[in-house]
Amino acid sequence: MRNPLSKAVMSIQPSGIRKFFDIVTEMKDAISLGVGEPDFDTPWHIREEGIYSLEKGRTFYTSNAGLKGLKIEISNYLKRRFGLEYDYNSEVLVTVGGSEAIDVALRAMLDPGDEVLIPQPCYVSYEPCTILAGGKPVIIELKGENEFKLTREQLLDAITDKTKVLILAYPNNPTGAIMEYEDLKPLVDIIIEKDLYVISDEIYSELTYGRKHVSIASFPGMKERTIVINGFSKSYAMTGWRLGYAAGPSVIMAQMVKIHQFAIMCAPTTSQYAGIEALRNGDSDVEMMRDAYDKRRRYLVHALRNMGLECFEPYGAFYVFPCIKSLGMTSEEFATKLLHEEKVAVVPGTAFGNCGEGYLRISYAYSIDNLKIALERIGRFVENYRK
Repeated sequence: MRNPLSKAVMSIQPSGIRKFFDIVTEMKDAISLGVGEPDFDTPWHIREEGIYSLEKGRTFYTSNAGLKGLKIEISNYLKRRFGLEYDYNSEVLVTVGGSEAIDVALRAMLDPGDEVLIPQPCYVSYEPCTILAGGKPVIIELKGENEFKLTREQLLDAITDKTKVLILAYPNNPTGAIMEYEDLKPLVDIIIEKDLYVISDEIYSELTYGRKHVSIASFPGMKERTIVINGFSKSYAMTGWRLGYAAGPSVIMAQMVKIHQFAIMCAPTTSQYAGIEALRNGDSDVEMMRDAYDKRRRYLVHALRNMGLECFEPYGAFYVFPCIKSLGMTSEEFATKLLHEEKVAVVPGTAFGNCGEGYLRISYAYSIDNLKIALERIGRFVENYRK
């Protein structure tokens, strides 16, 4: 019998995040700081809109690209928050979470052998989605001394005549790093000069602290070569609703809609109606959650530094990325021992790329009470292994 499996699929490793999550769910009294999911309930007025849509029997397919009302609200939101102008009819696609948008964008843009620049540490899906789309991932290893920002020199060094796409993910998962205007400007000149396209994953754009998010698509000459990815999971605590979107040039979006049409049909109808309500009336909810995350962020960074761990200050998302190299353990070893000895789950930095070795991702999308207990346990663990 011939091998039924694709070589490309077999070459992809399972997510390193889920490994620890699966263990901790079976462990009594364990605390997980490993999953990037808000601990808030979806705001009631958003849930209510979803319920109302069901009561009204709105359980039909929507158009492939999404409800007209939702696409209009997405266009309004992007203009209001980030100064980006998109035609709702031809430049916006509603997807099943931001993850589908990333996958569809890569499939629409890549031919076999096209190179995709992927700065790491980063979200776990970029590399496998590139491989599944026939592209060749080219890893750029970001550095802690640069606060995990992509530099002009790193970008130039990675570009070849086969480079087509740069994936840019800021605010960043797992590091919490952001890139401001002065960080992005040197990259823009190179991107335009080298005729590259950008997939800008901005799913954490609402979660920045003391800094305003800047989209690379807002720079002159960049809108026509950028696909902006965003969604509802992180900002509105809507992870299970599976609702995201992409905005970009109509010539690319038309092909993305075609792939989405054949593979998915449309995003969940109930979720789309809830999404309209989130964008229209959810600003205060986002602000409340952002303020809570900010308090936890400052508490966590302070506590980790007091343990003697090096930890740069993250200004985005809801993660910290402390360095544990001083303890003489690998990231995997630290995370495994911490889980079994102190019943706290964190994610080894290597789950997000090899250059994450020596670091851990700790999420603060958890209550202060849980964070306090977890940090007491982590502090005890660090003290024991420092002796």
